[in-house]
Amino acid sequence: MGRPYAPAMRLALAEAERAPAAGDVPVGAVVLDAEGEVVGRGHNEREARGDPTAHAEMFALREAAAVRGEWRLTGCTLVVTLEPCTMCAGAAVLARVARVVYGTVDPKAGAVGSLWDVARDRRLNHRPEVLGGVLAEECGAMLTRFFAQHRPRND
Repeated sequence: MGRPYAPAMRLALAEAERAPAAGDVPVGAVVLDAEGEVVGRGHNEREARGDPTAHAEMFALREAAAVRGEWRLTGCTLVVTLEPCTMCAGAAVLARVARVVYGTVDPKAGAVGSLWDVARDRRLNHRPEVLGGVLAEECGAMLTRFFAQHRPRND
């Protein structure tokens, strides 16, 4: 599933690997332009910055907007290792990305199909295509390893 996006997801996974150094959850994102070139990257930095909005997607979207010189990311694809939360799904909708591609589902906070479906809400003026499950096992394994090391065990 999602073979055309596997290389981009590997780039997002490489971004995610940067987050744990500061104690952040390993989530990474890239934005591809219509030609498939990376125009934005990011990884979680909430702990590093003390900022609740410092999610991987937000950094990737901001960088893509700066590179393109406009906030409308028409034709772009947001690729992220974990299903976006409500804030990030909303940002993707507002940025007018063409599609959101994610790795593993987030049953606790996912907002592009799991818990909510902000991206496909008919009440909004833009609805990006959503493709989930790209390299899901690798994306999920990275999160599982992180939480196994960072959460106390109940022995």
